[in-house]
Amino acid sequence: MLLLRALTTFLLCIASWTFGASAIDVNEEERVRQFFSEPSSGDGANAGSSSHTNNWAVLVCASRYWFNYRRLGIPDSNIILMLADDAACNSRNKFAGSVYANAGRHLDLYGDNIEVDYRGYEVTVENFIRVLTGRMEESVPRSKRLLTDDRSNVFVYMTGHGGNEFLKFQDNEEISAFDIADAFEQMWQKKRYNEILFMIDTCQANTMYSKFYSPNILATGSSELGENSYSHENDNDIGVAVIDSFTHYVLEFMEGINKTSQTSMQDLFNSYDFDKIYSHAGVRSDSFSRPLNKALITDFFGGVAQVEVLPPSAEPFKSSSLQDASDDDIPPEKMKELDSTDERLPAQSSRLSAPWWDAASSMLRAWGSVGLAGVLIGWVATRK
Repeated sequence: MLLLRALTTFLLCIASWTFGASAIDVNEEERVRQFFSEPSSGDGANAGSSSHTNNWAVLVCASRYWFNYRRLGIPDSNIILMLADDAACNSRNKFAGSVYANAGRHLDLYGDNIEVDYRGYEVTVENFIRVLTGRMEESVPRSKRLLTDDRSNVFVYMTGHGGNEFLKFQDNEEISAFDIADAFEQMWQKKRYNEILFMIDTCQANTMYSKFYSPNILATGSSELGENSYSHENDNDIGVAVIDSFTHYVLEFMEGINKTSQTSMQDLFNSYDFDKIYSHAGVRSDSFSRPLNKALITDFFGGVAQVEVLPPSAEPFKSSSLQDASDDDIPPEKMKELDSTDERLPAQSSRLSAPWWDAASSMLRAWGSVGLAGVLIGWVATRK
């Protein structure tokens, strides 16, 4: 009788341990899912958080000639860079091959690894619109393409000489506010962005975003209708201004931002000061879906990305059929799809992606072990 009680107690302990381990396993899996899942757009701590998974930027210097040296005053990052590209090698540049954003020349913006994607007479209205909309010739390399998707946050920065609802490209042609608005609408229809931050530094800059009609676009400019946009400082050694005031103070604000910063776009906009930039910087947020105090600077300017957890039934991406194909053999549309898929694959354990029957088989194995233990104890008891 004593042996029977001991056996019963042992079996109950084993059963309790099995159920407890299973519950812990489920809870751990749920916690992992919640940790890696995309932020909620509803109420709570994550309200207003971005659901993007990658960041892109398009920087356009639309001005040419030496006196537009200051239009180059923005550092290179993971971007499509369009520059007239004659300032660094201009014969009047005392510091050949270099471009600086301040008179102290602390940082060479060209550096050793600058990559200009569109230079010289490639900087045209047509090419800019093609970059945004993805309507490229097959011969255009991937490095010159904006490979975005519906989970991309895109930062578009433009600078040059402009006026009421137009921006000049190299004193040769103009792009209008209508052109940019229509290009953004095409991007939205083709699922080429999640959110756009449009920033422009030119005379009467705020008129350039007056025609936007697509959703999820946040726009800011350096000057109102009828206002000029002014340079910040001159470099006496080269005899020209090196950077615009608006761009300078935006960059100064960004210097205090890191990847974990919780600084919001509202904080940036609150930093605009007429006494510093000598014009009325503007903001348009009526088509932007999130509160500005919830939209982080890093949502557009950082390389921070969210991890997307696929459902358990989702199968890993297989590229065996493309193993023997080079980039040149694969159509651009397919390459975009592959890039998008690679970015969206979650770094998760095999347990999270295992089918439901794996969990069932684990439970059966656990109970099988319990049964085997009970049989062995019973056999030992009968032998005695």
